[in-house]
Amino acid sequence: MGFLARAVAEQKSTDPLAVWAEMLRAGRSSMAGPTITLENALKVATMFACLRVLSQGVAQVPLKVFREVEQGGLKKIEAAKDHRLYDLLAFAPNDWTTSFEFRETQTIHAALGNSYAFINRTVGGISELILLNPGRVKKTQKPDYRVVFEVTGETGAVQEFPAEAIWHVRGPSWDGLLGLDVLSLAREALGLAIATEESHAKLHAKGVRTSGTYSVEGKLNKEQYAALKAWILAENAGADNAGVPMILDNGAKWISGALSGVDAQHLETRKHQIEEVCRFMGVHPQKVFHSDKTSTYASAEEFSNAHREDTLAPWYMRIEQSADLHLLTRAERRKGVYCKHVANALMRASAKDRADYYAKALGSGGHPGWMTPDQVRELEEMNPMGGEAAKLPPGSSAQPPAAPTA
Repeated sequence: MGFLARAVAEQKSTDPLAVWAEMLRAGRSSMAGPTITLENALKVATMFACLRVLSQGVAQVPLKVFREVEQGGLKKIEAAKDHRLYDLLAFAPNDWTTSFEFRETQTIHAALGNSYAFINRTVGGISELILLNPGRVKKTQKPDYRVVFEVTGETGAVQEFPAEAIWHVRGPSWDGLLGLDVLSLAREALGLAIATEESHAKLHAKGVRTSGTYSVEGKLNKEQYAALKAWILAENAGADNAGVPMILDNGAKWISGALSGVDAQHLETRKHQIEEVCRFMGVHPQKVFHSDKTSTYASAEEFSNAHREDTLAPWYMRIEQSADLHLLTRAERRKGVYCKHVANALMRASAKDRADYYAKALGSGGHPGWMTPDQVRELEEMNPMGGEAAKLPPGSSAQPPAAPTA
């Protein structure tokens, strides 16, 4: 049994049924009808796609520990491979989880509000990081601003942990303590998406025929009415019978009230709900494979750039600073140790665009230069060379040229 399991199990147990009942009470009814819970929210294709785009966009970029050092009068950056945290973040935070898997799940939790991980601190430092189910963690702040976490175990046992024992990554927050409950905030968008999908499915189950009137001469008794209704439903309803003509007798008439998916505007509503869910999650619709006919290759490239800058970059910064705060000591931060996503290939424009920009910055083509080769290398996360590489080209200025005025 691990340290975390022992710590929770040794505490006085509460009624596990009561604990789980409280956890499962998180569902919120929407005006469209469906009650939004984690389970049915993830069944909304757009929500699942947004979480996949966010979590994999973060997890595919390595998270490493770096250190600032000074050599020969130059500030350099090196990977702190001797730091105990380096291996945990870059490769495996524990014996059963890879770094990709850990950070993918961590981002999913944080994107929905809050992510928690237990920090197992030993004499030599942090030995492992263990993800916790957000539904089992309660974070509170005492009157003296001290933060504590209550973690509920499998048996219902509750253990209180101090702030330094839990790595908390929160999404957008109102009080600075907990992330906002995204499922609650987005319940109307998710509810309408679920209701529209269910309505569309039922429409097709009836052969895209929503209603109609079967008219007969005379009056039917209860037995005749029940028999006629059973015959219509059994022999003529459903998608398998779509387009099959009805055979009527005794002066019966069928008055169709067919309503197509286009007439009901189901497709338009479902497209709109894709955009609504994407707005809540901060993901461009194009990244969940929702696009219009006006999209081109050039615009798709710009959408990808916007996704990196508007969606992924804030999450990189959020997780990096959270790791610095919770996983590094104040003394380590003062010595220049920090955590950083290595996002070179994702966070910058194409190699050709960067090369053109750097060439002008170095003074090619008659342009006054404003950068040194070492400054260019720094932007590419390469170590400086010093000497002539640290000098501005002749006739250069320390500032980029001013933008032309109108």
